[in-house]
Amino acid sequence: MSDSDSNTVDVKRRRMLIAGTAVVGAVGTIGFAAPLAISWLPSARAKAAGAPVEVNISKIEPGQLVRVIWRGKPIWLVSRTDEMITNLPSNDANLRDPTSSVETQQPAYAKNPSRARKTEMLVLIGICTHLGCSPTYRPELAPADLGADWKGGWYCPCHGSRFDLAGRVFKNVPAPTNLVVPPHFYKSDDVILIGEDGGAT
Repeated sequence: MSDSDSNTVDVKRRRMLIAGTAVVGAVGTIGFAAPLAISWLPSARAKAAGAPVEVNISKIEPGQLVRVIWRGKPIWLVSRTDEMITNLPSNDANLRDPTSSVETQQPAYAKNPSRARKTEMLVLIGICTHLGCSPTYRPELAPADLGADWKGGWYCPCHGSRFDLAGRVFKNVPAPTNLVVPPHFYKSDDVILIGEDGGAT
């Protein structure tokens, strides 16, 4: 066998070994990268935790507060009575942000005097905007501990912040802003979906 023949064989062999090594390397890389990439995807539990929550509101009595959980946060749904709605404007002079000017506190469709899509149904995240406590629902009028001007709302027992029945914060309390209105929309007259806007603006 001449030198040129042996060089030809070595080149072919070399190319075959390089190609084989590349294939094995590619398979190994995919075998390593695929589980890693899959591990970055959210788990079913994580997806469920951030998923919208559907609530049947047909059985909520006037004046009643119902609690559900969305994204680990308490969500309040209150079926407001006519009296509760009528009393809302009388609080305006005592409120820090009566017109809901802080845009991050509610979607655009809830930037109105009742802070709701439908005036009779209020939807709020039940976390005080001061330090994250959960205020107590106090719908009664003029209780002794909250004063003769109290027309219902929420009182935070942690540091004394007060919110009216639209979730608007009173002046001279620690909470800096109104309670947050989460994204929501009505799938029907009886069903509300919390966590999505339903494409509305």
